[in-house]
Amino acid sequence: MNAMTPSSLDIIQIPVLRDNYVYLLHDQATGSTAVVDPAVKEPVLSVLSERGLRLNFILNTHYHGDHVGANVALKAATGCLIIGKAAADETIPGLDRAVLEGDLVTLGASTLKVLEVPGHTRHHIAFWSEAHAAVFVGDTLFALGCGRLLGGSALALFQSLKKLKDLPPETDVYCAHEYTQSNGAFALSVDPSNEALKIRMKSVIEARRHDLPTVPSRLSLECATNPFLRTDDLLIRASLGVRDEVPEEDIFSLLRGMKDTFQLV
Repeated sequence: MNAMTPSSLDIIQIPVLRDNYVYLLHDQATGSTAVVDPAVKEPVLSVLSERGLRLNFILNTHYHGDHVGANVALKAATGCLIIGKAAADETIPGLDRAVLEGDLVTLGASTLKVLEVPGHTRHHIAFWSEAHAAVFVGDTLFALGCGRLLGGSALALFQSLKKLKDLPPETDVYCAHEYTQSNGAFALSVDPSNEALKIRMKSVIEARRHDLPTVPSRLSLECATNPFLRTDDLLIRASLGVRDEVPEEDIFSLLRGMKDTFQLV
């Protein structure tokens, strides 16, 4: 586990399952605690017990089982409230409070703003703390990649990534999976002349060799190295063999389709 403490908010990273990350958010000023996308119960309860914390909230970015799997069990064990977006076709188990774009979630003295970022699913959301320069993006944006289309559309995901790209560059991106090394292999295949990407991949490979996390990542680094945030880049377009005037959303759709069939060699 990796603990980070921007200002008065502790962010505790809990690796679970094969490659998932769950995050505990603990407001130091008040003791209020939330968990983002709890896939499984026991690792969360274990960290709460070790640190003497009481769980107040579950924050869900979307309805997939590896993000909501422990909702009901944690609610039964702790009495916490579950916050997410309500949708009849993408049900969040145990949902207590439905939120929309621009809504604020108060965690003690800390505040998180809800961003609607559909595409991976139709009703995906993210939680952004401007004060703590952190955004919890679920499966919308990954380090060096982005989510697959599992109910949403390429255009929606493209627009969601543009929204996230517009956050302050110093924002740390907390995604829900350790996919960086495989994402980076694809990124190099479509952006082979990007020196910043080459340098980053050396660091990623070394970190994973020692079983260290590559998440969170800084948004400014994603903007420099993640091809899904660089659909206006002329070198990527040249690598893909497409004209400069092709709309960015079409470049994104092309990249997303290529990534879906990309095979590591």
